[in-house]
Amino acid sequence: MEPRFVSQRIVPVLAKIGPADLTVLKELIEAGSVAPVIDRTYPLDEAADAPRYLGAGHVQGKVIVSV
Repeated sequence: MEPRFVSQRIVPVLAKIGPADLTVLKELIEAGSVAPVIDRTYPLDEAADAPRYLGAGHVQGKVIVSV
């Protein structure tokens, strides 16, 4: 792709994930080798605060809204 407004060349990257990849991922999760990093959890009645927190730019993991 030719850049219009930046000096760097932009190259799209596509990942091809197949059933074998998902099987390996499943095994890693079941073994406890992969775990999500949860930064903060908001109850549903405070869900409007979650985007503000994300926008502040200090997020270190996933932000969860619990129902």
